[in-house]
Amino acid sequence: MNDTPFPRAGFLPFPEGTAGALLDGRGRISGWTPEAGALLGRSAVDVVGLSARALLADPAAWPAIVAAYARGARGGEAVLRTGGGEPVPVVFHLFDLTDVGERDGTAGVGAGAGCLILVAPAAEALSWHQDQAFIRELFLQDRVGLAVLDSELRLLRTNTHLLPYTGVPSDLRGRRLSDFLWPGDAKSVEEKLLQVLATGRPLIRAEEFLRTIEDPAGGVVIAISAFRLQKPDGQALGVTALFTDVTELHRSSERLALLHRATASVGGSLSVRDTGRELAAALVPGLGDLAVVEIAEAVSLGEEPVPDREGRLLLRRTAVAGLSAAGDGPVTSDVGLVAVDDGDDHDVGGYPMTMTASLRARGMVLGRVSLGRNADRGTYEAADRDLLREIADRAALALDNARRFTRERRAAVGLQRSMLPPTQMETIAATTSGAYLPADTTRGVGGDWFDVIPLSSARVALVVGDVVGHGLAATATMGRLRTAVRTLADLDLEPDELLTHLDDLVAQLLAEPEETDLDEEGENGTDSGDPDDFDDGWHIGNPSSPTGATCVFAIYDPVSLRCTVASAGHPPPALADPEGRVSYLPVDPGPPLGVGGLPFETTEVDVAPGSVLALYSDGLIEGRDGDMDAGMNELATHLTRPASLAGPLRELGRAIVAGRPADGLGDDVTLLLARTRAVPAEDASSWQIDADPAAVGTVREAATTRLREWGLEELVFTTELVLSELVTNAIRYAGGPIDVRLIRAGRLICEVSDPSATHPRMRRARLTDEGGRGLYLVAQLTTRWGSRYSRHGKTIWAEQEFPPATG
Repeated sequence: MNDTPFPRAGFLPFPEGTAGALLDGRGRISGWTPEAGALLGRSAVDVVGLSARALLADPAAWPAIVAAYARGARGGEAVLRTGGGEPVPVVFHLFDLTDVGERDGTAGVGAGAGCLILVAPAAEALSWHQDQAFIRELFLQDRVGLAVLDSELRLLRTNTHLLPYTGVPSDLRGRRLSDFLWPGDAKSVEEKLLQVLATGRPLIRAEEFLRTIEDPAGGVVIAISAFRLQKPDGQALGVTALFTDVTELHRSSERLALLHRATASVGGSLSVRDTGRELAAALVPGLGDLAVVEIAEAVSLGEEPVPDREGRLLLRRTAVAGLSAAGDGPVTSDVGLVAVDDGDDHDVGGYPMTMTASLRARGMVLGRVSLGRNADRGTYEAADRDLLREIADRAALALDNARRFTRERRAAVGLQRSMLPPTQMETIAATTSGAYLPADTTRGVGGDWFDVIPLSSARVALVVGDVVGHGLAATATMGRLRTAVRTLADLDLEPDELLTHLDDLVAQLLAEPEETDLDEEGENGTDSGDPDDFDDGWHIGNPSSPTGATCVFAIYDPVSLRCTVASAGHPPPALADPEGRVSYLPVDPGPPLGVGGLPFETTEVDVAPGSVLALYSDGLIEGRDGDMDAGMNELATHLTRPASLAGPLRELGRAIVAGRPADGLGDDVTLLLARTRAVPAEDASSWQIDADPAAVGTVREAATTRLREWGLEELVFTTELVLSELVTNAIRYAGGPIDVRLIRAGRLICEVSDPSATHPRMRRARLTDEGGRGLYLVAQLTTRWGSRYSRHGKTIWAEQEFPPATG
């Protein structure tokens, strides 16, 4: 038998259902409980009156039990025998009914008035003791808060570290959670515990933010788990809840999530301004009530920031998120020269808690980001500062990428704008105004262009083109095509013929071998074309090549008041007449430039003086959903407004372009507006003559008369010589009929048209030659001269400037 100390009064170290028996003063059984009968399979009738010794499986063990009892032991282990003779290991405890006095030598267990003996199977007793030890240690540990609550959610028992925070009473017995927790917080927890009581379903790690009534500014995040306590019959007795402080884990998760959100936000833009805004927005309210991003002025211009001799940078407040401490709106004033340092916390909107981190990338300080928050959110911890520095480092890389892109984009935009003509031009034929809006920063500058080219005989050519793709390659291609168009236009080609030559040029560019030496390619030197630039029937071709293009070419004649247009895959021009009626010219668009093999067709329309022609790129009419019809209707609406026809073209162009989104343009927007003019009928005279040498004198006399009527007597002599040479050549080499025309339109223009397609060529005559000096004389006497072909032959023209003080 193993001796155990006698238990303290009132403590029964046995599980429920323990067997019991009474022993008299001589150690005989005088009482027997039903549990004892069930344990040994023997009824009270069988055992009452027997010696306790008779219950032992080995009666020889009885003297040892008696000896231990005499030494004061009141418990131990033994092996009993059932009514069937089977051994049953048990644990027992003895409780004296009276004090045991001195007896004769026969006294033993139960000497005196007798005793109560409690017996339980050894295995059940061991399990019960383990349970008791577990519960005892559970209430002694301080890592997890433990509470037992009754069915009314009153606290019955807690460990000493249930909620070791300010405002939690030291003695919680009989209290409710609402007695010391913030009412809203207590209600939320109690609702969950009542659910456990009602349903019996355990609660697993439900996170709650808890604050005490005494210290509501604090607060912790607690993970609560709970299960129901119930009787064997299922009746609910209460609930046991475990409270685990996961505040730091929660903060770590929030910091990690904030880091991911901020990284994703600042990495989505190539705009310095937008990157700053995304950074500020990502930090509020996660890390502060106010975030201020200040970026060096040079960064916004695409340049590398260089501190002055004192290590200071000129910072500009780029973005603000949140409100100042006074709640009166964001902080918007600029900063000025600042010595940027990670450890240099400064005033941020009047908040008591602040921290600052520099924006550093590739060894450069690009700016800084500062945070401020109220004192009730606590001071900034070391982990908060580490997080801000990590976010600042990632944001700085995005800012530097945006800075470098800004530098390249400014160079590309500058290059493109340098290739475009002045936005405002005045010619005899029309007043023009151009507008160009680059695509957003994510796509890069494109290859759109417009041009206004004065032609012979007071005519003007209007051009809008669109090179597929974006980047410097598209811009360079645009420059080549614009130069080619101006060169071909100087040859006075018809629009369809000009586009045919331009198509051949683009086809040659497409056939050029691509550069394959990667070492020679600049980091931002090329930008592949975008398939979106060829769609909706107006754009087809090779999307991988930056040399595909579309173009519309129009020639307006202020004398005949006719406009001739040809298109290479480009949307049709719009025409608003002086009455406010708007129509799109019925242009049959040919294939885009570079496709080859298909002809281009011209369309001729009458244009009333004072009408407005609008040529544009598809970026103007293409919406985010790709609906060009809606964009064309919107353009027509702008042109029908009375103010559009009467007001300045610059304002009209701005109003039309302003309808496009400020950010997120999918393609460049190009617009060319032209308000047409007319050469008055009295400023143009024409004669048709036969191929008769005698008609030369008749033409000279008629021209002289007209020049005197115009007050151009000083030009009579040279004009007679020019007309004589040109008409004589036409009679000699081309035959009739011959048309002669004089035009007074800013200068004096002489034209001689004949049915021949032979191109005149000026040559230097030898001293012995009798002829060959006609065109040479024309070139010497006039400002410029040339020839152009038509469907009926050719026209040779020459221009003379008006004498001084001649209108």
